[in-house]
Amino acid sequence: MTSRPLTSREAGLLACATCGLLSRPATPLKAGYCPRCGYKLSLRRHHAIQYTWALIIAAAICYIPANILPVLTRVTLVYTKGDTIIDGIVALYAEGSWHLALIVLIASIIIPMAKLIALAYLLIIVRSRSSGSNLDRTRLYRLIDFVGRWSMLDVFVVTLAVALVQIQPFVLAKPGPGVPFFAAVVVLTMLAAKTFDPRLIWDSDTEKEEPHARKS
Repeated sequence: MTSRPLTSREAGLLACATCGLLSRPATPLKAGYCPRCGYKLSLRRHHAIQYTWALIIAAAICYIPANILPVLTRVTLVYTKGDTIIDGIVALYAEGSWHLALIVLIASIIIPMAKLIALAYLLIIVRSRSSGSNLDRTRLYRLIDFVGRWSMLDVFVVTLAVALVQIQPFVLAKPGPGVPFFAAVVVLTMLAAKTFDPRLIWDSDTEKEEPHARKS
């Protein structure tokens, strides 16, 4: 007897990723399609680890120019100056809007980096099958997925633009070359969180119990 309830995988069933219906594979070698919605069935998302790694690496590459290149270009009668995200945070703080500066710092710099590190951690854990609390890891994944919904590019860019434009009169503000990279980071991290299959976290428990079941 097992110390926990059977999973659908152990019971020989597949859950449809679209409608959630449990059904048996068409053949032992071919999963087939969901009898209710017609979606192609699979035990786990195909190449979930590889795709997630690719998205994370791409996001990490875009993260560097997103913070180095200007996200806003100010054009005045005298000069043209580009401002990075850090410049915007400093300007907000200097103007006394420390709460807005903190929001931009957390949402534009800390959260994207934290998501990349957390997703990489989950991928390493899944690959290495290391011991630990799978429930805590699942909660971490849910937190990543939830935080991703707050990665709104327009909110931070508009806040940054308003703060910088108000510093001087007769200023024309336009997006800088760093905006596409920052947008790419937001989109890529959201896609990485959706591509990752959290069921892989729990597969380690099943694989650890199978040798014990064979011995008994």
